[in-house]
Amino acid sequence: MFQVSPNEVELGCQHTIKSHGGQVARNHKHDWLILILLVVIDIVLNIIHPFYRFVGQDMMTDLKYPMKDNTVPVWAVPLYAVLLPIAIFVLYYLRRRDVYDLHHSILGLLFAVLITGVLTDSIKNAVGRPRPDFFWRCFPDGIDKYDRWGDVVCHGKDSDIKEGHKSFPSGHTSWSFAGLGFLALYLSGKIKCFDRRGHVAKLCIIFLPILAACLVGISRVDDYWHHWQDVFAGGLLGLMVATFCYLQFFPPPYHTEGWGPYAYFRAVEEARPSSGPVQPRNGVSLQGMNHQSSAVNTNVVDQDLDPSFDAMESGRR
Repeated sequence: MFQVSPNEVELGCQHTIKSHGGQVARNHKHDWLILILLVVIDIVLNIIHPFYRFVGQDMMTDLKYPMKDNTVPVWAVPLYAVLLPIAIFVLYYLRRRDVYDLHHSILGLLFAVLITGVLTDSIKNAVGRPRPDFFWRCFPDGIDKYDRWGDVVCHGKDSDIKEGHKSFPSGHTSWSFAGLGFLALYLSGKIKCFDRRGHVAKLCIIFLPILAACLVGISRVDDYWHHWQDVFAGGLLGLMVATFCYLQFFPPPYHTEGWGPYAYFRAVEEARPSSGPVQPRNGVSLQGMNHQSSAVNTNVVDQDLDPSFDAMESGRR
C-alpha cells in the first residue's frame, strides 16, 4: 500500500550536470585515469610488430584472395560505435536530466570499447595469423619466394606485411559489438523491453544495433581481410566485454529497475528522510494509522466483552 510507484522513483532525484556533474566525475577520477592508460596501451600495441608466423608454400592456398579496400573504413568505426551511442545518451539526458545515467553510460561505453581494443590488439600481436590476402601483401608482383626452411621471404611494403599478420580476431567486429552491443543493452533497459507484457515490437529496436554490428563483421569476410573464425571470435569478445561493462553500472535489462543506473537509486535513497513516520499519499502518517487501528480494535474487544460480564453478573445475582 505504501510502496513508491515507479513513476515516483523515476522523478525522485533530479541531479543534473550543473548540480552534481563535478562531484560524480571526481568520484570516478580513478576510472578516467584507467581509461587514459588503456588508450596509451592500445597505441603501443598498434606500434609494435606482431608475431610473424611461419607461412609455407602449401599454406598459400587459402591466402591468395585479392587485396581490396575496406567497405567500412577504419575512421568510421568510432563514429557508429562510440559517437552514435553517446549522442543517444545525451538525448536521453535532455529528457530525464539524470547526470548519473549520462556519466555512467559514457564511462561504461568507453571502458567497453577500450578494453575490447586492448584485448583484440594483444591477441592479434600474439597470434600473428595471416590475412586471407596475405599472398599479395607479401608478394605484390605475384612472384613468391621462400627460404631454406620453406618460410616466406616477403618483398612487399612493410606496413602491408605488418598488417597482414593481424587477422585474428577482427578489430572492426569486436569494436562494433562492444559499442553497439552496449547500446543495445542500454536501450533494452530504457524501453523496458523485458517487462513481461509481451511487446515483441520492442525487440526490433534492440536488434537494430546488433544487426549493424553483424553486417560490419560480414563485410570483413567479404573484403578478404578476415577469415570467418576471426569475425566470430571478435564479435563474441566485443559482446562479452560490453555486457560486463554495462552490468558494472546498470541492473540487468530484465530487472524491474533496469531503466536506471545503480548510482541513481542510491541517490534516491539518500535523498529520502532518514527519520520520522512514513507518509503515504493521502498525508496520514503510518504511525497515526497504527494508533487508530489499535483504538478500533480495543473498542471492538470491549463491545464483545460487555455482554459476557453482564451475564456473569446476572448469574451471581
